[in-house]
Amino acid sequence: MHNLAIALSRKGYNVTGSDDEIFEPSKSRLNRQGILPKNVGWNADAITNELNAVILGMHAREDNPELLKARELEIPIYSYPEYLYEQSKSKKRVVIGGSHGKTTITSMLLHAVNALKMDVDYMVGAQLDGYDCMVKLTEDADTIVLEGDEYLSSPIDRRPKFHLYKPDVAIISGIAWDHINVFPTYDNYVEQFEIFCSCIEENGVLIYNTEDEEVKALGEKYANKLTTIPYSTPQYEVTESGTLLSYNGQIYPLRIFGGHNLQNLIGAMHLGGAIGISEHAFLNAMASFTGAGKRLQKVAESETFTLYNDFAHSPSKLKATTKAVKEQYMDRRVVACMELHTFSSLKKEFLPHYLNAMDVADTAIVYFSPEVVKHKKLEPITKEQVKEGFGGNVIVMTETKEVLDYIGQQNWDSSVLLMMSSGNFDGIDYDSLGKKIIDK
Repeated sequence: MHNLAIALSRKGYNVTGSDDEIFEPSKSRLNRQGILPKNVGWNADAITNELNAVILGMHAREDNPELLKARELEIPIYSYPEYLYEQSKSKKRVVIGGSHGKTTITSMLLHAVNALKMDVDYMVGAQLDGYDCMVKLTEDADTIVLEGDEYLSSPIDRRPKFHLYKPDVAIISGIAWDHINVFPTYDNYVEQFEIFCSCIEENGVLIYNTEDEEVKALGEKYANKLTTIPYSTPQYEVTESGTLLSYNGQIYPLRIFGGHNLQNLIGAMHLGGAIGISEHAFLNAMASFTGAGKRLQKVAESETFTLYNDFAHSPSKLKATTKAVKEQYMDRRVVACMELHTFSSLKKEFLPHYLNAMDVADTAIVYFSPEVVKHKKLEPITKEQVKEGFGGNVIVMTETKEVLDYIGQQNWDSSVLLMMSSGNFDGIDYDSLGKKIIDK
């Protein structure tokens, strides 16, 4: 939301806003733009007939006093994705969908766009190097790149965000059941991607991953209605510095690694093709790409030790990320440590979906906080249930201190530590952790 506010302010709009808490880095960024609210909290008096629109974030409740006032005054109310669509009706809309890989694919495409000095609007869900705002909205750009999240649009609009963008070009990277608090069954979750495909504009393009059976079925189903482009993992060779990619008889050196990353790369390359970037130009531009924020992000490195931080939290993401790291560091001990943090991951019924998700790691640690489970008003889970869900020889921990003590006791020579979570293990500072291990 703060990125959208900044983008609209830069476009020349008079932007105001409110929230009950404003955290960093949002606070500093809003302040630099001159649009940080003077007071924290809600104030119905701030909503007047002078407003052209109210944009509603996911964390406001239906009984929010400002929302009630806006409804009373009949001011147009938009969700975040609705307003992005309003801003891009006249543009070519490129939408990246999938349970995993969305941010990485979006980041890859924007990296190439930036390297080739193309003028494109965008919205992406992670901080990227070289960008000070993750939303750009202009009058001039004729294309917008949108990361298409399948979560709900707003408290009063229960449609998934990516149903509202009406893409001209779309990609689906993979489907793996997530957000079970909103989509109670697997079939219900898959249906959202079917609806997404039906929202693609007439004569539109659907790029789809053939290595995912659900996605492949959708791609084949829509082959008669849309231009469909299948893709899969390319041929590659692991190197010390990353990867050598073989494509169309040429070799491209890359700094990223892992089959899943390279699969995403080919999907992004086809998106590039849809907006005028040749395959060769795209792959050349990717030579300097090091990854999206918190997606296999290298935090610390010495000659014998490397620490990575990754956003992985769902079963498919854990499996792909752990496999990628082990493949890259075959001769090192890989310790994979993940935090159960999301609503889905902390549900007792969901735990069996994690079976064998980190089997390729030499040591696998799973952490969860009973306090977080309680805060999310979920049924308590036990260490035994988590261990059974994951299978194998996972070590289950329930205190941050326990995790840090274990890490502190290890010999990290010829090792890799992979920390995976959509949270931060209740306060672990990865930078200081990496420094401490290297200085030990």
